[in-house]
Amino acid sequence: MTIPVQNIPAHLDFPTINAVIFEIGPIALRWYGVMYLIGFLAAFWLANRRLSRTDWSKEQLSDLLFYGFMGVVLGGRIGYVLFYNFSVFLDNPLYLFRIWEGGMSFHGGCLGVIVATYWYSRKRGWSFLRVGDFIAPLVPIGLGAGRIGNFINGELWGRTTDVPWAFVFPGAGPMPRHPSQLYEFALEGVLLFVILWLYSAKPRPVGSVGGLFLLCYGAFRFFVEYFREPDAHLDLNSLGLSQGQMLCIPMILAGVALIAYAVKKGEKA
Repeated sequence: MTIPVQNIPAHLDFPTINAVIFEIGPIALRWYGVMYLIGFLAAFWLANRRLSRTDWSKEQLSDLLFYGFMGVVLGGRIGYVLFYNFSVFLDNPLYLFRIWEGGMSFHGGCLGVIVATYWYSRKRGWSFLRVGDFIAPLVPIGLGAGRIGNFINGELWGRTTDVPWAFVFPGAGPMPRHPSQLYEFALEGVLLFVILWLYSAKPRPVGSVGGLFLLCYGAFRFFVEYFREPDAHLDLNSLGLSQGQMLCIPMILAGVALIAYAVKKGEKA
């Protein structure tokens, strides 16, 4: 059904940014990939600035971040398939490897980083919670950059709305929608980074920085999901919650539990 132009609420024009920067044959450089690269490089630079707080070498830090990056990629893909397309995976297990079709889950990527960090910490004989506290303030940089990439791609848009800062996203129909990617950039990227960076600037109970990350990200994402369009094939559950919100609940609880454990133990970093 075509909606008359006069019935479409006022909105902002979606910026005409080509998602592909340049393309040579089968090789294409996309803004989405560039934003993640920027996020990784910025996190690497900040990690090196904080290296003096540890007794690690630069080579050990590079290895840690490399395994963390692999955890993001592998965990993000596996999480997306299991959390959002499990039925497709059951019908065709090879779907897990069809990465060219897209599909990454932050919650899966977070679990991937936790597993990679735990494995590397055990390998080096480091405290897993201390390593988690070191990494946590670096993560929002990549999150924020990734959300900008989502916005440029015109994907993961918000629900329909009549707020004056809404956009009509290509492929999302004629109605204006919340720029939920920018909300996530502001909360999960900028605000979360500021909170963690300031909190970790002074010695804190070991594990509390990582716990604060889990708590704040889970809370911010849970809130933004009210403005983000639910996945079409999942929609909202019987409680009126999205899949993203359901995944945030254990994350929030884990954050609260980790902070409580860290404070009770009282070991300062």
